[in-house]
Amino acid sequence: MPAATATRNDGYFKNIYDTLKSIVIGMRITLKYLFSRSVTIAYPYEKLAFAPRFRGIHEFELDRCIACDMCAKACPVDCIYIDKSAPRKIDKKTEKVDIKSGDLLRYAIDYQKCMFCALCTEPCPTECIHMGKTHDLSAYTRQDMIVEFTDLDKEGLRTPIPLWMHRNAATIPWVAKEKARLEAGELATREANIPPV
Repeated sequence: MPAATATRNDGYFKNIYDTLKSIVIGMRITLKYLFSRSVTIAYPYEKLAFAPRFRGIHEFELDRCIACDMCAKACPVDCIYIDKSAPRKIDKKTEKVDIKSGDLLRYAIDYQKCMFCALCTEPCPTECIHMGKTHDLSAYTRQDMIVEFTDLDKEGLRTPIPLWMHRNAATIPWVAKEKARLEAGELATREANIPPV
C-alpha cells in the first residue's frame, strides 16, 4: 500500500474518532441537564419573584402631587408630560393637595421612551411617584403606551392594569389577587417578594 493512501486512511479514521468523541461529550452534558430540576418559570401560571429594587410600571398618587415638574426635569428621555393650571400646595394637616390650589390637568408617561431608571422618583418632594411591581404593559397601539395618570385617578387607580392581567384574572389566583390590589389603589410593597429557600 502506498504511503499517501495510508496517510489518508489515518486522517479518515481520526476524523471518525473525533466525531464520535465529541458526540459522547455532548450527550454526557445533555443527559446531565436532562434530569436536573428546571430553572424556568411557567409564567403566568407561576408568579415571578422580583428583586427588592425592581423597577416596574410607575404608581402615581395624584392627590399628593404638587406639579413641581421636578420628575419631568430629571427624566433623561423626556417621557413625562405635565400640564397644570397653577402651582399646587400641600395641606400640612392631611398631607394631601389643597383643593383650592391649582389643578393638575395632565400627568402622563410615555412607556415607549421610558427606560425605568427611577430618576423621576428621587427628586419628588412629596414622594407621589413610585416604581411599581407591574412589569408588562403590552398594548396594540403606540397611543396605548402613553399612560394618562390623571385619567386613571378618576377611575380610582394608581397604575394601569395590563391586558394580560384582565385576561388571566379569572383563571390564575395570583393574577386575580394582584388585579384586586391594583383596582383598590394599593401601592406595591417596597420589600422583596422572593420566597425564602
